[in-house]
Amino acid sequence: MKTLLKIGSYLGLVLTICPSVFYFLGKMELSSCHLFMAIGMGLWFVTAPFWINSKTEKS
Repeated sequence: MKTLLKIGSYLGLVLTICPSVFYFLGKMELSSCHLFMAIGMGLWFVTAPFWINSKTEKS
């Protein structure tokens, strides 16, 4: 479960950062950039708090 949360968080970060780069390079429209960045931000804020400050399990 923790692994899925991490994957979701990293995907959210990618969806937040990459559209701005694509818009800067002229490969994406501004409305699409806003949509993907909003989805990425929501995904990050929903998934990150559950794993970022939790204690790690020792084997």
